[in-house]
Amino acid sequence: MPTAASLYYFSHEAEDSSFPPFILIHGAGGSHLHFPPELRRLNGYQIAAIDLPGHGKSEGIGRQSISDYVQSIQDFMDAINLPAAIIIGHSMGSAVALQIALNAPDRVLALVILGGGSRLRVNPSILENTANEATFPLAVKNIIEWSFGSEASPRLKELATQRMSETRPTVLYGDFIACNNFDISEELSKVEKPTLILCGTEDKMTPPKYSKLLHEQMPNAELRLIQGAGHMIMLEKPREVAEAIERFVEKL
Repeated sequence: MPTAASLYYFSHEAEDSSFPPFILIHGAGGSHLHFPPELRRLNGYQIAAIDLPGHGKSEGIGRQSISDYVQSIQDFMDAINLPAAIIIGHSMGSAVALQIALNAPDRVLALVILGGGSRLRVNPSILENTANEATFPLAVKNIIEWSFGSEASPRLKELATQRMSETRPTVLYGDFIACNNFDISEELSKVEKPTLILCGTEDKMTPPKYSKLLHEQMPNAELRLIQGAGHMIMLEKPREVAEAIERFVEKL
């Protein structure tokens, strides 16, 4: 994978230079692999699926604020000479995407929010267990159990557990600190970019009510609930998510 602004990223070239580019931003403790091939190679578009600092193959340390991750994304865009893009964010990545749209709307062509919300409060037990190396495996176990819907295969959950377990505890803890402090509830009406909001009907981490609230308060948003999916919506229902994004982009 190439690197830019100290971030590793998966790159997929566009078949048509007139297609808008995409940046994919994963959630807490994740990497670009949180996005399946159906999204990383979406219909011939230019795609950059990044590993945030300290995640996946990116070096350095993780951050403890959404604003710091926003700066990392903007530095990355500058490094690859990308003035603006469609930003796709999952969970913590959705917070980063929303904050970019508020801080630098000229860098955003449109948004796709997966399992997001205007606030991302974290269960105190998760914060406590991720902060302690001895209880970190328990934290990972609980996160995975809460992250998938009833239709998810045991193999998918096993792979997700393996990947999250490879994340340094300090990085995952910092991610959850960033999520817990995130709150743009009073600013949602200022996010005017076209936005597609996707949420699984069985999402326990960011239940559908949070996506519905985004939809109600953002002036140019549409909402689609994916039946039977949990929080890891793009891994559980990759084809449905990809098709929804393709239809959304075609209308822009």
